[in-house]
Amino acid sequence: MELRSFTREVGGKTLTIETGKLAGQAGGAVTVRYGDTVVLVTAGVGTQPVQGDFLPLTVDYEERLYAAGKIPGSFPRREGRPREEATLVSRLTDRTIRPLLPKSWRREIQVVVTVLSADQENDANILAIIGASAALTISEVPFDGPVNAISVGYINNQFVLNPTLPQLEESQLDLVVCSTGKAVVMVEAGARQVPEDIVFQAIKLGHETNQGLISLQEELRQACGKPKAEVPATGPSAEAVAAVSSKLGVNLSQVLVQASKSERQDYFTNLKKELAESLKESFSEQEVDAALEYKVKSTLRSDILEKNQRIDGRGLTDLRPIWCEVGLLPRTHGSALFNRGDTQVLSITTLGSIGERQKIDGLGLEETKRFMHHYNFPAFSTGEVRRIGVPGRREIGHGALAERALQPLIPDEKEFPYTIRLVSEVLSSSGSTSMASVCASSMSLMDAGIPVKKAVAGIAMGLITDDKGNYAVLTDIEGIEDAYGDMDCKIAGTTDGVTAIQMDIKLKGIGVEVLDKALKQAREARLHI
Repeated sequence: MELRSFTREVGGKTLTIETGKLAGQAGGAVTVRYGDTVVLVTAGVGTQPVQGDFLPLTVDYEERLYAAGKIPGSFPRREGRPREEATLVSRLTDRTIRPLLPKSWRREIQVVVTVLSADQENDANILAIIGASAALTISEVPFDGPVNAISVGYINNQFVLNPTLPQLEESQLDLVVCSTGKAVVMVEAGARQVPEDIVFQAIKLGHETNQGLISLQEELRQACGKPKAEVPATGPSAEAVAAVSSKLGVNLSQVLVQASKSERQDYFTNLKKELAESLKESFSEQEVDAALEYKVKSTLRSDILEKNQRIDGRGLTDLRPIWCEVGLLPRTHGSALFNRGDTQVLSITTLGSIGERQKIDGLGLEETKRFMHHYNFPAFSTGEVRRIGVPGRREIGHGALAERALQPLIPDEKEFPYTIRLVSEVLSSSGSTSMASVCASSMSLMDAGIPVKKAVAGIAMGLITDDKGNYAVLTDIEGIEDAYGDMDCKIAGTTDGVTAIQMDIKLKGIGVEVLDKALKQAREARLHI
């Protein structure tokens, strides 16, 4: 292997990407260094397609405590299951690269990020995203990147690119922006009630800065990139769609608008059976299901773009009906119930002594924390049956997002010397349970008598686009609008400003003007809540 090294200056430090020295048998392998933080990122590709109708991508973020000169505190004195922070970085990386991979790809892709050195100044999460993009860029996978990531802070009314971990302690904003050479792909932020216009300026700055850094990976690809594999065909056949259309005999728009979620599910379950039976001589059940889903998706999207008509008859900026209740449980310290449409979350507050703070055995500066939010998503919340096990990545991620949204309003230890644990139980789900958790938890904290500084609310914003450049930003999306839409942008905050953002998309990227509209629309909804 020939060692290749590429560098750029960003935030006053040198960013270096190297390949050709480590992990030579991986499908793609790079080391990324910024300051004295170093990560090794590999992209492995399976040889045979797997069964299923999903993109088989796995991202694993492996923390090694030797990276910071630490020995694990557990009895075996070795790393065990990933801690919460590692899971969140895995999700952050996955959410950035997944939209840029072909949806029809069926060979397994495994991206492994191993932290080799941590200087406790420069966060490895940005390097994980850059490294994942670089490793995929030089691999055989048809990755529609590269994508660059950058962190933006806001300190003393000034934006700071890639702030250090100590600087983030003082920063009003902790924003990560990921972009391709054309558009924004992923946004995540924690903020201390920062106004929307400041957040938008930070996103715009991050996106513009990314443009100058993407060329680093382009040079890497030109120097040692492998030929890309062919992208498999995707989508139902035109013949299957035409056959299903001819057999429907129903106005899908009316079904989507008039039926409740449960009625809609029952109707389409029966319709699938009828169509499969009537078309079994010409098409398989899978082909019929795919064609019907295509018809439902295209109908939902065209109704929104052409008629401003949403799934339940709401306008683009209308919220579902909301009702709330506090003090439900007699023996808990605080409890609250938040309902929005078919989404229902019960949040419970428990207080403990300062000695019950959570100990953190990781690579960062933080060693303990006294405020925790946990999120549970049982099968019955969606009318399903499945095994109950340990919290998955989704539960961990949603719990952490709500925790981040509420954290700026928690009184400091001198004012309120207690450990606080919140648990959000999702009892019914039809979109945006994480933001419902924020609303329920805000009330639960107040019900427990905790002197929070302000109420916090959260809302999920959606997006529908077409190939002509038209788009519609949706307020308070339902589950089906998330599934068939192009964006899920969760925004939480107070009357004064934003406290958390998490944006996921299914497109190759979106323009900053869409985010500006989503931020403004979300503020109106938040103030209503």
